[in-house]
Amino acid sequence: MLRDLLLSMRPKQWTKNVFVFAGVVFSRSLLNPAAMAKSLLAFTYFCMASSAVYLINDVVDIEGDRIHPSKRNRPIASGRLRPGLAVGAAIGLVTVSLALAFWLDLIFGLVLLAYFGLMVAYSFYLKNVVILDVFALAFGFVLRAAGGALAIQVAISPWLLVCMLLLALFLGLAKRRHELILLNNDASRHRRILQEYSPALLEEMVSVVTASTVMAYSLYTVFAPNLPKEPYPYMMFTIPFVIYAVFRYLYLVYQKDGGGSPEEILLRDLPFLFNLLLWGGVVLVILYLFPTA
Repeated sequence: MLRDLLLSMRPKQWTKNVFVFAGVVFSRSLLNPAAMAKSLLAFTYFCMASSAVYLINDVVDIEGDRIHPSKRNRPIASGRLRPGLAVGAAIGLVTVSLALAFWLDLIFGLVLLAYFGLMVAYSFYLKNVVILDVFALAFGFVLRAAGGALAIQVAISPWLLVCMLLLALFLGLAKRRHELILLNNDASRHRRILQEYSPALLEEMVSVVTASTVMAYSLYTVFAPNLPKEPYPYMMFTIPFVIYAVFRYLYLVYQKDGGGSPEEILLRDLPFLFNLLLWGGVVLVILYLFPTA
């Protein structure tokens, strides 16, 4: 039972909460023990809250998940974990996480509450509203980044928040396309909103968001106020890594039928992971070894 409960909390998807660390990394506070400790606490609280959301979502989607070729094996959909127990665990997780979040910082607590409220609204309503379903998930990532910055009381560049929003939209649209193609005629039975989409529409949306993501990140590397600019905006050297990551993800989505689970691509595709590590290494070198002015 405990194993099934842990599986339903989806620890693999806690990787999505690394957006919380954007504030401590890009504010150059990574070597500040107090800031890092608060960021780790913020990450933990978001993991607890997101796990509560996954439990609630699995209970709400129990019938649709039983149609999905892989989701039907989830503990709740398969009957191994009782819905009542899952809801009780979700209430416990969110109660503790919010209490600790407000203890850490009032504004951070409000952001975590907003994130949980948005995700619950998604589970019960927004996931059935075309376009807003993807935007709701994308704003969840923005709230993670904003919460991480507020937890350590530093400013985060609006350019970076825009990049995160666009990146999350890109991943969300790619996931919708994967579900639509994978389930074919059963798509709308698994998720009603899928009947509002078509592969052609999603491909057009992905194209728009892909170009916007690369452009927004490129502008961020030049105009963000906290980045080194003299004698050259060195962060521009990271743009090729971002372009490769976007192209590699598109390759996996269109040629390898991936995209259903972004965290699995992150953990399993070695070229993608290696490129991500290179990007992170170059970013850290530029941020922490080069002066801002």
